This record gives sequence, C-alpha cells and structure tokens, in this order.
Amino acid sequence: MNTNEIVQKLWNLCNILKDDGITYHQYVTELTQLLFLKMARETGTEEPIPQGLRWDSLTALDGMAQFKHYKHCLLELGECDDTLVAAIYGNAVTHIREPKHLSQLIDDIDQLDWFGEQHDRDDLGDMYEGLLEKNASETKSGAGQYFTPRVLIDCMVRLMQPRLGESIQDPAAGTAGFLIATERYLRRNNNFDTLSDGQYRFQQQKALLGMELVPETRRLALMNCFLHGLGGSEAEIVKLGNTLSSEGRALNMADLVLSNPPFGSKKGGGLPTRDDFPFPTSNKQLVFLQHIYRSLVPGGRAAVVLPDNVLFEGGVGADIRRDLMHRCNLHTILRLPTGIFYAQGVKTNVLFFSKISDEATDSTKEVWVYDLRANMPNFGKRTPLTREHFAEFEAAYAAGEGNRTHGARTDQGETGRFRSFSRDWIRERGDSLDISWLKDDNAEDAADLPEPAVLAQEAMVELEGALDELRAILEELGLEVEE
Repeated sequence: MNTNEIVQKLWNLCNILKDDGITYHQYVTELTQLLFLKMARETGTEEPIPQGLRWDSLTALDGMAQFKHYKHCLLELGECDDTLVAAIYGNAVTHIREPKHLSQLIDDIDQLDWFGEQHDRDDLGDMYEGLLEKNASETKSGAGQYFTPRVLIDCMVRLMQPRLGESIQDPAAGTAGFLIATERYLRRNNNFDTLSDGQYRFQQQKALLGMELVPETRRLALMNCFLHGLGGSEAEIVKLGNTLSSEGRALNMADLVLSNPPFGSKKGGGLPTRDDFPFPTSNKQLVFLQHIYRSLVPGGRAAVVLPDNVLFEGGVGADIRRDLMHRCNLHTILRLPTGIFYAQGVKTNVLFFSKISDEATDSTKEVWVYDLRANMPNFGKRTPLTREHFAEFEAAYAAGEGNRTHGARTDQGETGRFRSFSRDWIRERGDSLDISWLKDDNAEDAADLPEPAVLAQEAMVELEGALDELRAILEELGLEVEE
C-alpha cells in the first residue's frame, strides 16, 4: 500500500464517525491522538510513553473497556514526563461517543500495512500532510487558514535559501509546514555529518522555532514534526502561545522568517495586547507584519503571505508599509493566483524583504512586482497548483538582490508579468502596494468574483482601519473614546 492509498484509507475512516457528529477537523485531531501511539510502536520509539498507555494496551481491549481506557490514556499522557508526549496530549479529549466506533477505528488503523512498501519517516510525514491537506480542502471554514499549499511553501523556501546556523522563525506556525520544509531543504543541501556536536544541537533544538495560538492546531503541528523526525525536542519547536500578545516576545530575533499569518481581524474589533509596536491596529496581518520585520536581525530576510488589504489599507496600514520600507528593502511582491487557499475569494501575495536596520530610512528604492494572478486558471481541486506554475517567477526572482545574487532583473513592460516600480512612484500613490497592470480576462466573468461574504469582510477590515485611526485622533485630543 503506497502513501496515497494510506491517506485515502485513513480519510475514508472518517465515515465511521459521521454518525457520532464528528467534523473533519475533529476527526483529524482524533486520528492524530491514535496515530501517535501507533507510529511510536511502528518506529520503535515507544520508550517515552509509559507502560500501560501504549498502542498495544488499546488493541488488547474492546467495547466499553477499551473506550474507558482510551479516555484514561488521554488524561495520563497529557501529564507525561516527556515534553513531546505531554504537548501532543495536553488537554486532549475524545469527541467519539460510541465505543463501537472507537473500536472500529483502532482495528482499521492497526490493520494498515504501514511499511509494506518500505516507507521511511518522510513517507509517514507526507502521509500526514496529505491528511491535513484533505482536511483543509474539505472543511468550508476554519481548517484552511492553517494549511499553506506545499508547492508554495517549497517555492518560498527555495528562494530564501536557508543556511545552517541561522535562527529561522514562523510566528504563525499552523501545522508547521514552513518549519518542516526548511529542515528538509537544509538536509538536502548540507552534510549534517560534518557538523560539530554544538552545531548539530543548535540545528536540532534551536534553529527552528514557531508559535501557534490554537491548541488543537499545535497538536497537529507537533505530530507533523514527529513524523518528519524534526528536532530533538519537538515540543519546543512549536510553542503554544499568541504572537500578538506578550507571549510573542519569547520568540527570539531571527535571521529568516517564513510565515502565512491567519486571515481576518481580532475578534470583537479590539486591539491585540502586544504593546511594543508603534502602530496599533485590529488587523491581525498588519500586526504580524510588524512583528516579522521588527524581529529580523540586520541582514535578516523574510517571505510572508499576506492578503491584498495589507497592501492598500489606509491610515495605520500606510504607516506600517512606510515603516517597513524604511527599515527593510521590500524588493519583491508576488501576486498569487486565486483559489490556492481554501478560504475562497481571498486574494493573497508574498512579500519578500531584507532588513537593513531599525534606524535606517528609505531602504526600499524600488519594488519588483510579479503578477501570477491575471489570466491564470482558478486553482482548486480540479486544477492543482504545481511547481511548474512558479518556474518563471523563480527564474525572474533569481536575477536580483532578493536571491543574494548580483544579476540584473528585466522589466517586462506592460504586457509582461514582472515589472519594477520606484519608491517615488509608490509614494505618489499614497504608499499603496496594490499594483496591477495586466488586463485580467478572467475577472470579467461574474462567476470568478468573490463571494458576498468575502467582499463584506474586506469592507469591514477597511472600516475597522478607519475607526482605529479615528480613535487615535480622539486620544491625541485627550477625548474619551466610547466603546
């Protein structure tokens, strides 16, 4: 049974739980709790799991006895001495209500031929990422924001060229896709056997660091790390916490940041509690952007996925973009195609920039924009995004400073996809970076327009930005702001 067949078999097991009212996202979480025990047994890594709480203790029982033991295991494993085990099972609960459904799930997982095709640990990791991708594509809301398409992640990692010895961060780690792809890139392009003991410990324990707000998503991230053999202390690779609160200060300064912050504004319209940024706003992506460029060391670099509103929002949004272009060289923007994220209608970009210093001004002299959105297919299940779709962009990007080379980029003109815009020209447009020039024939089709709910959310983001600006004016005038 190959990896894809295992993924499909595991996904089909979700049908067992439909009568229990289990959602897709709950199912993947439930599956993770069982798979960790099963994979620990299959890979001979059960030692951190206390005797009596291992996979065989589940398969030895059935019915109500098995159901009660499983709930007992979740409770005890959450208090395990091993940090990884305790992190994966921290506050874990089961949503399964029928013992017979749990028994069938355990039996089917136990009967799968995991190593019949000589799968290695990367195969197990690919299998798990396949489940996460199916969860994101099948779930109409929620799960999609935590899953960035693998092909986009790999493109961003290749262009950023991570190096040994660098501190690499994802402040919105989701299911740890960027961290895992970075580790894979480093191992493929370096010989870890030549590292000293200290260098190896740094790569295993300190080089990669993420933070994730949602406990269940962090659980998925830790399982993903485990199946990819990532790190010596996986529980520390993805910390549980809110980057937009004081917890975010626990993230060290970074040489490289790769991230896809979650879409939307802070619930309730309030401001994030992080108080060390000069531009408060309820727009979470703008706060994440401040964290990212302020967390880079001089010479550090970043590639960040952000929605269109970050590029054009006025008021505090314009202030943040100006601050970014002072401190950093914002050298490249990639306008991404529609349909590659599961929040339908959301238009996104990748911003590539390098840090000059916190005291620098006018660091950005020109911004290169690559339009991979106009006249492109509407990607989704029927038209998957592939590496070939990024090939021309990667070649164009590589001819410039963003890739630490000294070649000359070519402005392809009004009919091309890659163009350069001076800082003065951007300043004259009110520092808006929402730049397009190609006529998009697809945009004329009403079927391709965003859903009304998406348009409404974009309007709300604009209004919230305007309200934030008005509150700031009232506070400067010493007037009380009524909530």
